[in-house]
Amino acid sequence: MDKETKNLIESLRDKIVELGINMEKMKLAEYVDLLHNPWRLLWVNFTSGIARGLGIAVGFAILGAMLVLVLKKLVSLNLPVIGGFIAEIVQIVQDQLSSRRY
Repeated sequence: MDKETKNLIESLRDKIVELGINMEKMKLAEYVDLLHNPWRLLWVNFTSGIARGLGIAVGFAILGAMLVLVLKKLVSLNLPVIGGFIAEIVQIVQDQLSSRRY
């Protein structure tokens, strides 16, 4: 073999090694295994959907509670126009919360 062919083979070998490392980083084998096992794929998607939904619900509840607290503080400042509007919103929210006891 001449020198140019050896360099080409060495370069090709380096590229193949780099490709293998990148495939391991992507976890391609695990992904292909997941695609070949549809029940596991369904289970993983189901549990991730439940986790997302629960996270959204908890996050929205926390943000809503914080918003109500901020609105209560704004009402206590007695701002003329904003205070009345915010007081109505807080009253509506409190009425809803008190009427729905489970």
